[in-house]
Amino acid sequence: MPIRLLPPTLVNQIAAGEVVERPASAIKELVENALDAGASRIDVVVTEGGQALISVTDDGGGMAPDQLELAVERHATSKLPDDDLVHIRHLGFRGEALPSIGSVARLTITSRPHGADSAWALTVEGGAKGQPVPAAHPSGTRVEVRDLFFATPARLKFLKAPRTELTHAVDVLERLAMAHPQVGFSLSDGTRPVLKLAGQKGERAEALLARLGAIIGRDFQDNAVPLDAERDGVRLTGWAGLPTFNKGTSAYQYLFVNGRPVKDRLVIGAVRGAYQDVLSHDRHPVVALFVEVPADAVDVNVHPAKSEVRFREAGLVRGLIVSAIRHALAAAGHRTASTVSDAALGALGAAASRPGFNYQWQPRPSQGQIWQAASAQAPRQDWGLAEALPGLHLPPQAPAAEDNAPLDNVDFPLGAARAQVHDTYIIAETRTGMVVVDQHAAHERLVLERMRAAQAEGTIKTQALLLPEVVELGEAGAARVAEAAPVLAELGLVVEAFGPGAVVVRETPALLGECDAQALVRDLADDLAEWGEALKLREKLGDVCATMACHGSVRAGRRLSVTEMNALLRQMEATPLSGQCNHGRPTHVTLGLADIEKLFGRR
Repeated sequence: MPIRLLPPTLVNQIAAGEVVERPASAIKELVENALDAGASRIDVVVTEGGQALISVTDDGGGMAPDQLELAVERHATSKLPDDDLVHIRHLGFRGEALPSIGSVARLTITSRPHGADSAWALTVEGGAKGQPVPAAHPSGTRVEVRDLFFATPARLKFLKAPRTELTHAVDVLERLAMAHPQVGFSLSDGTRPVLKLAGQKGERAEALLARLGAIIGRDFQDNAVPLDAERDGVRLTGWAGLPTFNKGTSAYQYLFVNGRPVKDRLVIGAVRGAYQDVLSHDRHPVVALFVEVPADAVDVNVHPAKSEVRFREAGLVRGLIVSAIRHALAAAGHRTASTVSDAALGALGAAASRPGFNYQWQPRPSQGQIWQAASAQAPRQDWGLAEALPGLHLPPQAPAAEDNAPLDNVDFPLGAARAQVHDTYIIAETRTGMVVVDQHAAHERLVLERMRAAQAEGTIKTQALLLPEVVELGEAGAARVAEAAPVLAELGLVVEAFGPGAVVVRETPALLGECDAQALVRDLADDLAEWGEALKLREKLGDVCATMACHGSVRAGRRLSVTEMNALLRQMEATPLSGQCNHGRPTHVTLGLADIEKLFGRR
């Protein structure tokens, strides 16, 4: 077969397959053009999921008739004045969107430059371009796309239901709106408004957070920590949700590079790494990250859809994201998401409204009686804190008190311990309400953070077992543990091979106290099998520490004295990330007095 040049219409249709994958892709390109034109207001109308009609109206700069004709030509653009593909300052720059859309749909562009006497309209139908004609339109541009893919019917069968396509359109518009909070956006399906966002005023940081709250939800505003870090010319700003404010999918992770919404595997992996010790593996954090890099340090011309980027220093960007998020979460201290408290109050209210729920009023005991009851639950032995709670130290600002003397600690963030329920949950009173603490989850986090600090300083202390423990693991499990022995020794766990299918434990980390060495080693063997041989154990030191901390923390069902309970509360307040355990579950729930009063109809 002879080689020949393809006709321009067919070339544009081929390009449309890369640029216009679905109606949402066309909306993205048209809205980006409006933003590049300096629009302060963009209105989008979509009918039948975008297959029947897509209309994008803006109040941007507009185009004269001669510019209209050039706009629908392939590779014609106003966004590369110096023919420089390195320092790209606009969202669009390839000059492919309008001719590609016009080759597979019925495209009409109506535009009027600021100060012009009249507007002009141009139509492109299936690649056939018409001539500009006078039209009525205010300053700005309106682009209408009708009968999308009518010229390429084979593409229609790949479209989803109109409702699904509308959902994709909403997602695209929301992401663009996040990056441009000063611009107002609206989206309608032709019969009702689907999205309406007013342009935000004031400082960019405040405007950005207000826009994120309007899109992600007010809960995100209340449960996110700010990010602002810079390293070697790369700057990261944005917000990261608290670990206890999480979702079941990664759809709520938003990334922007130089104001452009993108999806990048490197950044998704960095976010996962930043949350790995504070979030369960089946849950996903909510983040909005804005990365600013020099234009020559990132390639946005990877794909015609411009949704992928490549960083020249990928390791630098990843490291900045991980460290910035970890520092921000650590600075949040014992803080936990307000949604945890809301869920608890909702559960209490639902329980109280169930048929058959009975509440019998009894006189409220005095404070002295409460403390006597709490003290009565304490073990008969007079444990010291170090023995009772390994790795727990009372901060200097929280003086210890005798169990039979009430403490006025209600002004502390986590209040004063009042009782222990089911030998598992600590009830504390604060000035504005009460706190319920899961003693095992809380102490697990405290032990983990102390292990990390000791590991960083190289000061992990060990305790030799009077009688070394032999742990039967099977040949494969014993081989894995024996191979990991040098790294485990750095964390204070000294093991040796003991025959073909067992290991012997000679020393354990002192921070763990009297732990079950058999159960600890078995869990570590299971972890090693799950991680696989391809991963280096040193890359999983955080997970190893978490497993050890779980075995070294005070267990549910352990009775604590009032002094021990208060010591736990004070240490939580002084420990980073203590709002959640090593598995991402909340360590405490805060209930406001006003909310509690509502449960009983007192408000």
